[in-house]
Amino acid sequence: MKTIITIQHTQSIHHTNGMVGSWTDWELSDLGKEQAENIGRNLSDELSQKYVIYSSDLLRAKQTAEAVGRYLGTNPVFRQELRERNLGEAVGKSVQWLRENMEKPERSVDDRLFPSAESRRDERKRLEPFFDEITKNDEEYIIIASHGDLLSVFNAMWLGLPAESLEKAEIYGVPGGVSFLFENSEGKRFIKKISDTSYMK
Repeated sequence: MKTIITIQHTQSIHHTNGMVGSWTDWELSDLGKEQAENIGRNLSDELSQKYVIYSSDLLRAKQTAEAVGRYLGTNPVFRQELRERNLGEAVGKSVQWLRENMEKPERSVDDRLFPSAESRRDERKRLEPFFDEITKNDEEYIIIASHGDLLSVFNAMWLGLPAESLEKAEIYGVPGGVSFLFENSEGKRFIKKISDTSYMK
């Protein structure tokens, strides 16, 4: 049996200034820092088990994980595999620049917006070793702090869906959303709560 709680990082500076997130190392806004503290406090009131926390090593996710970790008495483990999708030439640019300069619109999981960007299949391949590690190890209670696109890919993997499923449908969250994933003793997997924003309040 295994319980995994995923947390999409809270409001980041790039959510407020029109810039691309991706691998640019934006920090949380003041509101985002408050939201992360609230998530930590509310989870600590609800959880009784000891959780391992894994986090993207990008600053906005790190700050979210560290805030939660302080309330749960756990130091996060930072993993590059949990970074947001790399958008190549758009990293450090504005969202408007991305829209005006993208070289190839995404119609499949193999399309790349720019030559040096990751496709969503690339992103999934980057995530797979970490996913296999945590689904096969002995850790029963896990928290993952990451990013919207990455967690959408994670959700599909959790449900055993192929990469191509993302071309038709996906479970996508919002900043600060908290999801609860569960695997029972027979190995059947569930998503019990999806991108719940009430923990930020």
